[in-house]
Amino acid sequence: MKFMVQWYTHPDKRMDVVQDWVGRTPEERGNLGPGLKMIGRWHNPIEGDGVLIVEADSHADLVRYITPWTFVMDISFAPVLDDEESAAALKSGLGG
Repeated sequence: MKFMVQWYTHPDKRMDVVQDWVGRTPEERGNLGPGLKMIGRWHNPIEGDGVLIVEADSHADLVRYITPWTFVMDISFAPVLDDEESAAALKSGLGG
């Protein structure tokens, strides 16, 4: 299942997050851990927010990844569908 994760870094924690983030290697930044595959991640570094699209084997895998960041960010996530999945679900829901 794919999820959209949105975050907003707490203003008083922004520099801590920036220093942690830039100190990581590309491999470390890309490793979300078991059960998760990054589709893409986009940052708005000036505002301290961004979005991640991730494929998760389970809801628990996503919660495991997100939890350590909740102390420095407001985070929300929701399941999402791509174009074809969305069209098929809507068509089915309309009886088609």
